Amino acid sequence: MSSVAAAPLSRKVAREAVEWYLLEQSGQATPDDLAASAHWRTRDPEHARAWAKVQQVGKTACMLPPELAAPVLRRPQRRVAMQALLALMLAPGAWMLVRSDLLTNTLADYHSGVGERRTIRLPDGGRLMLNTDSAVDIAYTQHERLLTLRRGELLIETQADRRPFVVATRHGRIRALGTRFIVRLDHEGSHVTVLEHAVEITPRAPSATIRRLQAGQQSCFNDDHADLPMPAPQQADAWSRGMLAANNMRLDDFAAELARYRPGLLRVEVPAASLRLSGAFQLDDTDAVLENLTRILPVEVLYRTPYWVTITACKK
Repeated sequence: MSSVAAAPLSRKVAREAVEWYLLEQSGQATPDDLAASAHWRTRDPEHARAWAKVQQVGKTACMLPPELAAPVLRRPQRRVAMQALLALMLAPGAWMLVRSDLLTNTLADYHSGVGERRTIRLPDGGRLMLNTDSAVDIAYTQHERLLTLRRGELLIETQADRRPFVVATRHGRIRALGTRFIVRLDHEGSHVTVLEHAVEITPRAPSATIRRLQAGQQSCFNDDHADLPMPAPQQADAWSRGMLAANNMRLDDFAAELARYRPGLLRVEVPAASLRLSGAFQLDDTDAVLENLTRILPVEVLYRTPYWVTITACKK
């Protein structure tokens, strides 16, 4: 085997290959989409190698048990599929991790699809709202009310009850003190924003300091440490009303947030990344949000396909 053939794929090329593969497997690809996919494969030998790899990985997914294969190949769990296929393409020994991730995220008690917000009434009369692409388990016992956030983001409105109310993530536990708060899980850690009353954050490590957050504060924590409380954005819960709020936000950060609510790939070219914008944008129509960007910023939005969109600076 040549050294070129044995070289690992770049994450960028692997991700693009997965996007094209998922689009073709969705059954919703148009003739133009299929032509664009074929063109991408022939543009670069690395693209062709990535395509061969994703097809091989896709065959493995088709042989999985139904509860695992479905989220890999269907659009409602597109982000789970993306992570699973990327892991299998980039890390040959990652199958057990992928299997575990798929099981915990797709077999959770409640989950939401990309772009979906879902409200669940809790057994004690409290309310749980799941943001886009999220998953949670609920376990009420005689001694504790426990929610385990497996993926994504949730907003909690608790009800008075003698039992403690706790939200757990892989990084630790958040205990509610009669409150309304948000928890978000991502690659940086677990983010907590308190909207009413207070919470206590306890990271997993026994030696970690317990942090108390009051209304209007936020913090991020991992296994070992919880950051000091900081002021929370005024519209931290805007997503629960179907809005994306931006306050002097960089365009690349804005696009990263918007991408959570739409399938496919949304990217910003470097010359436009540092542009800033403010406003409130409707999440139920992300194409309209992208069109609106061209009115408020000197940018163009280029659709290679409905699922592959690039924001670029206008040419002078």
